Amino acid sequence: MQVFEELQTRGLLAQLTDEAEIRDLVNRGGATFYIGFDPTADSLHVGHFMALCLMKRLQMAGNKPIALVGGGTGMIGDPTGRSDLRQVLTEETIRHNCDCFKEQMSRFIEFGDDKAIMVNNADWLLNLNYMEFIRDIGPCFSVNNMLRAECYKQRMEKGLTFLEFNYMLLQSYDFLMLYEKYGCQMQFGGDDQWSNMLGGTELIRKKLGKDAYAMTITLLLNAEGKKMGKTASGAVWLDPKKTSPYDFYQYWRNVDDADVMKCLKMLTFLPIEEILAMEKWEDSRINEKKEILAFELTKLVHGEEEAKKAEAGAKALFSGGGDSANIPAVTLASEDFNEDGTIGILTVLVKAGLVPSNSEARRAVEQGGVTFGDDKVTDSRAVFAKDVFAGEGVVVRRGKKNFKRVTAQA
Repeated sequence: MQVFEELQTRGLLAQLTDEAEIRDLVNRGGATFYIGFDPTADSLHVGHFMALCLMKRLQMAGNKPIALVGGGTGMIGDPTGRSDLRQVLTEETIRHNCDCFKEQMSRFIEFGDDKAIMVNNADWLLNLNYMEFIRDIGPCFSVNNMLRAECYKQRMEKGLTFLEFNYMLLQSYDFLMLYEKYGCQMQFGGDDQWSNMLGGTELIRKKLGKDAYAMTITLLLNAEGKKMGKTASGAVWLDPKKTSPYDFYQYWRNVDDADVMKCLKMLTFLPIEEILAMEKWEDSRINEKKEILAFELTKLVHGEEEAKKAEAGAKALFSGGGDSANIPAVTLASEDFNEDGTIGILTVLVKAGLVPSNSEARRAVEQGGVTFGDDKVTDSRAVFAKDVFAGEGVVVRRGKKNFKRVTAQA
């Protein structure tokens, strides 16, 4: 099965402007394509997963990825899917975030000569002459068409600023620059970016004539992928300092049953034939599928050794097997304890990172959602002696899926 057909089988492709041409180009490894990343944080999250996996698949087939980081457009912020104005970042923050992105992307794609490259659109956007830009690019866009674009609908309800209205022109200009500078013929993005991407395709064809041929394609579930990046406790990051390999493993181990096969197809690099065979498994094997998904994705992001540790920790906690040392741990400092050597359950929960505040900790206890070792804690005033946390410590849970092994400094 060639790469284009495999992308279809895995459910990754939604809308295409030129299917026959795209199929031919990617199957023979002749595509130079780009995907944009908005540097609003210093780590990528699981919502970026599909884009990263797609870049890896296409590079493995001989195509050349361009990772475009929005150092310039990040000064404005993409209004797509927003009901409020995005926070404007400083140049220093954007530069730092871009550096972090490249380090994380290197685990998925290979950078170097004739391989993948990373480009920052600040290189051509920050020093634009506005009058020249609007005179040259503005006539290629119809305001009526722009106002009908899906990406502006939510913002129109509360008030779309002219700052944000420029975003489509700037993103389209990115594609023109990449086409001229690097021979980039193709752009990929989420279905929520379709209007912006069409703008880029049309800009190239209008500015450079019929000899220029730019192509556009969307990922089927990139918008849902962004939703995947969020949980009740915040984002699920690819940076192990923000989301530990164990917590990353557990996130995928706990995905909804209905999403397991979809994630296996879209995100793992298991042979498609092997995944299709799993579709025939009985419903009783759903947890086995989830364990495969969690292991494969943790291995992809954090390496096989960390994936094995996370798997062992999960088995120790939930199945009574495996190494309990691999359960994620936090160590209480001496100053965390009271003068009499005790510590309250609310402090334990906050220090363990199981809740963000004492008020949330109190609510969790009073609702019966906290377990200390084998015992449920229902009194928010409960305290524990320091020696309880000696050795391997004690496992503290909030709900069914959030837990830490809590130890104390000697």
